[in-house]
Amino acid sequence: MKLELIPRIKHTNANNFFLLAGPCAIENEEMALQIAEKVVAITNKLKIPYIFKGSFKKANRSRIDSFTGIGDEKALKILRKVSETFDVPTVTDIHEVSDAAMAAQYVDVLQIPAFLVRQTDLVVAAAKTGKVVNLKKGQFMSPESMTHAVTKVTDCNNEQVLITDRGTMFGYQDMIVDYRGIPTMKQYAPVVLDVTHSLQQPNQSAGVTGGRPEMISTIARAGIATGADGIFIETHFDPANAKSDGANMLDLSLLEKLLTDLVAIRKTINQL
Repeated sequence: MKLELIPRIKHTNANNFFLLAGPCAIENEEMALQIAEKVVAITNKLKIPYIFKGSFKKANRSRIDSFTGIGDEKALKILRKVSETFDVPTVTDIHEVSDAAMAAQYVDVLQIPAFLVRQTDLVVAAAKTGKVVNLKKGQFMSPESMTHAVTKVTDCNNEQVLITDRGTMFGYQDMIVDYRGIPTMKQYAPVVLDVTHSLQQPNQSAGVTGGRPEMISTIARAGIATGADGIFIETHFDPANAKSDGANMLDLSLLEKLLTDLVAIRKTINQL
């Protein structure tokens, strides 16, 4: 993985995996800065290149009364403040063509949600901003089919593209990670494993997405062992009261132990 792909990322350890982590959604400035400060301290200690993640808007919700955001520009300005305060790049997801140019003014990486990764106009709009484009693999797509999504970006003269696997639908309410997809997709672009979304249990009867956070360590360890270039983790200091996806987020207090274990696994793999 060439870390130079991501502008402003600190090349603290080129042999390490990189991390995309933060809250599911930007709830307010204080929480974003609090989470970023903690994760930056941990990643600096462990020499893990880091990108702060936070959604400025949650457009894909189970119910109409679900939290969608605090206002687009307000949330994007908070992302920029996190970046300037801690000198780290940031990533946010976009949902409409008009979001691309707007969000590109504030963040370093534009993320295409899994449900939208086949939307050509959206992918092309992100690519044409010149920003890094992170393509979430659709839950309904094979690893091999992601080559076409990558090509949509590179055909726009943008070589800055990542693929993030977030599991494959197994039945109606569960996700399964097929680790065979990691080496397959690495033929097309650097591959990130989205650990926490892979543990979602969507479409629950109450209209609130469930999850299995107790499996986060298991999924993350296997991802590093099978060659993932990066790890994606949503984390919060109070997941039970998070406004979005709290059921599958990692408690921030558990992050350092998990990352320490992953660094040790990566070091072992590098020695093989």
